Amino acid sequence: MISIRTRFIIVSLISVTIALSLAAWFLVALFADNYEKRIDTELTGHINRLAGSLQFAPDGALRKPESPADNRFYKAYGGLYWQIDDPGRQAELRSPSLFDYALPLPDDSHPVGAIHRYHIKGPEGADVIVQERVLQVAAPGSARLIRIAVAIDASVLEDAKGSFARAIIPYVAALAVFLVAMSVVQLMIGLRPLSAIARDLDDVRERRSQTLPGPYPKELSGLVAQLNRLLTAQASAIDKARSRASDLAHGLKTPLTILSNNAQTLHDRGETEMADELDHLASLMLAHVNHELARARIAHSPEQRRSNVDAPKIINDLIRTLKRTEAGEQLEWLTQVPQSLVLPIDPNDFRDLIGNLLENASKWARGRVSVVASQDDTGWRIIIADDGPGVAEDQLSQLTTRGLRLDHQKPGTGLGLAIAQEIASVYGLELHFENGAPDGLRVTVTGQGAAPAS
Repeated sequence: MISIRTRFIIVSLISVTIALSLAAWFLVALFADNYEKRIDTELTGHINRLAGSLQFAPDGALRKPESPADNRFYKAYGGLYWQIDDPGRQAELRSPSLFDYALPLPDDSHPVGAIHRYHIKGPEGADVIVQERVLQVAAPGSARLIRIAVAIDASVLEDAKGSFARAIIPYVAALAVFLVAMSVVQLMIGLRPLSAIARDLDDVRERRSQTLPGPYPKELSGLVAQLNRLLTAQASAIDKARSRASDLAHGLKTPLTILSNNAQTLHDRGETEMADELDHLASLMLAHVNHELARARIAHSPEQRRSNVDAPKIINDLIRTLKRTEAGEQLEWLTQVPQSLVLPIDPNDFRDLIGNLLENASKWARGRVSVVASQDDTGWRIIIADDGPGVAEDQLSQLTTRGLRLDHQKPGTGLGLAIAQEIASVYGLELHFENGAPDGLRVTVTGQGAAPAS
């Protein structure tokens, strides 16, 4: 799909080209019209000067007048010509520029004294513009009609039009560039509010804001209001869905706990087979409920997180809680986490992710658990390592399998690492398991990109 910016520029280029082409055509036409009027004025002036210089010999013969002061009248086929016809005496006088050629004036009639304008073929077949005037002149003996014609090569007009057109092309082109540039500037200024909306949507996505704050131009106020209503409704729907899933899971946990207790009662009465079966079913259902409860808390995408997470605070809170457990109070906890580590992960999701990894480490560690975090311009990583027995190499890739328990002597449901993997998948994180040196399990959580500030 072509962008609005590209469409606007294309439309601007087309419209400016058409508009300036029409303007250039109009200017050339206007220039040609004025130039033609100038030619007509010039030819009329030559006719008047020739008429004023008409003289007759005593015998009534028309004397040749002096040509007007224009060199083209004296140069053979110079482009400017005059011709005087005396129909009564069958005489004809011509300018030196006509040399051996006579203008083929049409045999028509028109009012005496009026200017008659037309085109005919001139010397060397060239098209010429002719102005003719018939005068009644008092001559010896009686008055006679005299035809005075002045002609100019029509190519003069075409040459002038071409020269003018070529002269204005650079200016029209410069004007086109200027208009297109101004259109681009206008577009940039006009689209600036849309860029502001895009930045504000990024703030919403990064959880720095819940809605679009504005202000925006009134033309966009309706759109922004609709977007804010949509964002509010979406956040409300997500919260309600999470609450309902949580309520459902908690509602099932209590009956399942009672069922497990009843199974223990049956076991105490000696009905071990039925008790074990009920206890097994209750454990499976409880594990499934716990898994769904954890999944209900996970954001569907990074954009739907409630806020960014203060990583060192959450990690310290989790370690403080684990230190109060029977396994955790016996361990040495080592942390090296930058206080400025703020990550684009929902705090609850981060708590479940790191909490499950720390709980797994504390479960298997012999005496020490370490948490080391770092960040740079390309991304961040958190490494959780314990000094436990580690995992067989062929089982490392299976650690995040749902319900997998490598040692049934240890308490748990086998869902912690699977939930951690689900959270990592939502946020595009890499979860890498490897055996430590010399022993223990080393889990590395890696996120790409610079960590934004909260």
